[in-house]
Parts: sequence; structure tokens; C-alpha cells
Amino acid sequence: MSAAPELISARSARVLAARRLAKRNFRGKDRLFLAEGPQAVREAAAHRATADGMPTLVELFTTVDAAERYADIVGEARAAGARVHLADETVIADISTTVTPQGLVGICRFLDTPFEEILAARPKLVAVLAHVRDPGNAGTVLRCADAAGAEAVVLTDASVDLYNPKAVRASVGSLFHLPVAVGVPVEQAVAGLKDAGVRILAADGAGEDDLDDELDKGTMGGPTAWVFGNEAWGLPEETRAIADAVVRVPIHGKAESLNLATAAAVCLYASARAQRAFGGCRTVTPS
Repeated sequence: MSAAPELISARSARVLAARRLAKRNFRGKDRLFLAEGPQAVREAAAHRATADGMPTLVELFTTVDAAERYADIVGEARAAGARVHLADETVIADISTTVTPQGLVGICRFLDTPFEEILAARPKLVAVLAHVRDPGNAGTVLRCADAAGAEAVVLTDASVDLYNPKAVRASVGSLFHLPVAVGVPVEQAVAGLKDAGVRILAADGAGEDDLDDELDKGTMGGPTAWVFGNEAWGLPEETRAIADAVVRVPIHGKAESLNLATAAAVCLYASARAQRAFGGCRTVTPS
């Protein structure tokens, strides 16, 4: 027989503490955020330690059905040191920020990385989100950066909260895969990366340089940071001015433009391919 849920009231102290993490001010105060669904919880459990040596996943709320369906994930959560609570479906729905909860909601410690640590690692590919306000776009760009093999993502102080539930969901677990610095002024981000030997490319639909031309010229094989701007109006002139080049993704068909996440994927993968080509900064020389 299945175990009965221990949390059946949305007014319990544990549930109230979890539910308030849907709001940014409480996330910042507690330095905790919500990770919903099996993929996010699995990745959180696998990410065993934050910079201070503490486990990332602190608590897991699960329905009885989800605990049975995802028994392996619940086991991984317990092994990671998380407190697991069996909860009624109405309680999970109350904590969740999705329309159709999947029965698993984790509470995780903040895991952002100091910008200085990212610079010290001498990254070869970085995504800088400057003035990105939509959490879904921010999470999707993070996912694209992870897939392209970037070593880091930087969210400037003018961008959305990394731990917004929609951003966490859109990253589909990539939030737990690579270092992310938050709250860095864009000028500081650009200056620091330049000092670390990274070329700064600003992605802009009105850019003077064409991505295809950059690839043909062989200029993209070195360490690179792509700066992506606001979904509606792109990058401000002062940000474009401090980049080494302002690059547009060519539109070969009749589409007016690409959305932010799609453009980011194209740019990041172009750099990843160039860096792995002969003479690129990731080229492996046979021994």
C-alpha cells in the first residue's frame, strides 16, 4: 500500500516557506529557489555541492504518485541529503508555478558563481545577457549556451532574475551544468572578459558585420563572448560601442528577424564550430 501524504494543508509552515519562493524578494532573502519537474530535480540532486560545500537540493516535495513514478529521482534526492516530503496534490499545486504540476518541486540553494572565478578559468565561449528581461528567453539562452559547450553565462544587472521559476524551467536543467554570474554591470563584464583575452561580439540585427562573413574570414576561432540584448529593442548604442564587433545573423529568406533565443543558438554554435576547426582555440593536436 502506498504511503499517505504527510503534508495535506497549504497553510503548513513548510508549504508557506516554499510558496513564498515564487517571489523574487523572498528568493533573494533566503537565497533559495524552486526547481520543478523531474528533469530539474534530477539535475539539482546531481549537483551535489555549491561553492560553500553545501548540497544544492535542500528539500523535495512530491506527491505519492510522483514518488512512485520517479522513485529513482526521489532516491537520488535523499542520497544528496535533501529532506523529502510526501505532499497532497493540492499542496503541490499550491507550491508550483506551473498550470499542470508534474508532482515534484525542489527547493535549491543559489548557485551563481562570482564573475572573478569565471574570468580566472579563462573561458573560451561565454554568453552575456545584457538587458534581457524575459525569463523564458534567459533560460533558453542558458540552455543553448550549455548545448554549444560554453563555459559560462553572465547576466548583467539589467537582466531578469536567474532564479525566476520560468527561467529555471526554460533552462531544462542547464542551470546546474555551467557557471553563471549574475548582477554584473555590462561595462564590467565586457572589460573583464577583454582583459582575459576574450573577443566581444555584440549580436544585433543591425550590425555592420555579417556572421557568414566573420566565419569566412576565419576570425571566430578564438575565445569569444557573445552579448545578447533586449528582446524588443536589442542592444543600446553604448553597449554596441564597447564591443569588438557588432554582428548580425543574415536573413536569407523573407523572415523579418529571429527571436532572441534562436539568434543566440545560431551565434553560439557558429563560434563553437569555428573554435573546433583547424587552428581554433579548442583544436586538439594529435599526439
